[in-house]
Amino acid sequence: MAATHVKEHDFHIVNPSPWPVTASISALAMAIGLIIWMRTLGGGPGLFGVDGPWFFVAGFAGVALSAFFWWRDVIREANAGDHTPVVQLHFRYGMILFIASEVMFFVAWFWAYFDASLFPGGINDLLNTDDVVGMVTRDHLTGGHWPPAVADGTGVTIPANGDATPGVFQHTFDPWGIPLLNTLILLTSGVTATWAHYALLKDDRRGLVLGLILTVILGLTFTGFQAYEYMHAAFSYAGHIYGSTFFMATGFHGVHVIIGTIFLLVCLIRALWGHFTPKGHFGFEAAAWYWHFVDVVWLFLFACIYVWGAGANPGGIGTH
Repeated sequence: MAATHVKEHDFHIVNPSPWPVTASISALAMAIGLIIWMRTLGGGPGLFGVDGPWFFVAGFAGVALSAFFWWRDVIREANAGDHTPVVQLHFRYGMILFIASEVMFFVAWFWAYFDASLFPGGINDLLNTDDVVGMVTRDHLTGGHWPPAVADGTGVTIPANGDATPGVFQHTFDPWGIPLLNTLILLTSGVTATWAHYALLKDDRRGLVLGLILTVILGLTFTGFQAYEYMHAAFSYAGHIYGSTFFMATGFHGVHVIIGTIFLLVCLIRALWGHFTPKGHFGFEAAAWYWHFVDVVWLFLFACIYVWGAGANPGGIGTH
């Protein structure tokens, strides 16, 4: 009897799947829930009596479950031999485009930071005009230079004795403390991820597993240090432009580190199950690309925000 499932082409026609629909509906629910949640945080009413946090959690759970089952099906396709070299090439194109979109995502945060730091007085510095009556301009929030020299958003400067109001800007981080340590941790994790990749290419399962274990541990260590840094920051997120630009840029990078760590942890589990081969390992390759992207973004954050943006008198860990 002739085989009925022999592939006569290099492409893979996917089977009907419910996961794109469930993921889309769940993402919409998550977005609506987040909007309601943020609206009610300010004391405003919800939407149609819906509780924002629970709506958000339900949508997030739907997205997570859809992603889990969707990727489970993709892994089954790979193990069944459906991911031909042509299919893997197209996967690589997709991953490249995804990382390019993430680059533009971080460009927005860097743009906000540099706009505030290079023009701390705002547009009045360029136009040399008087403030519009009733308008709070950027120099009211920064003191006219960067890093900010004010304790809050009303133009009250920090006293000479340094006794600043808790919860607002006091000083920047010392870049040569935890930030430098985290830089070394991420650079080392890039080395261990590359080691795991080359071990896989040589069909060295032990080296693959050890490299992934070390990379996951280093990723978790980075996240722990950054959480400690955030808890002891000498400035808050709200009330001034420095805190918002700092936490948005470094915080979203921290989210990417957590996602990348989960990505590599899944690859570690799959490696223990023997899923990858030297010629068929796009899942791990995508995780490695993503992790190196995270490393590069952190180098820019460290150089631009922690070192260049530290100011003349950076401090250590904050006092609150």
